[in-house]
Amino acid sequence: MPNTGTTRGRNQDRVKVAGGQDHEVKYEAGKTGASNAEVKSAVKSVGNSRKKVEDKLGKN
Repeated sequence: MPNTGTTRGRNQDRVKVAGGQDHEVKYEAGKTGASNAEVKSAVKSVGNSRKKVEDKLGKN
């Protein structure tokens, strides 16, 4: 039986950066050109919103 659930959870997850998950930190670091430590620091200072983290890291 196919999964007929919504994609809402996945879409909400994509707008957040999980600072404790190394693969997400590494992805965001590669995307913004920042180091892993800078990404973790940005998540701690502005929260886990991907837009806010990218703004903090200077990727607009």
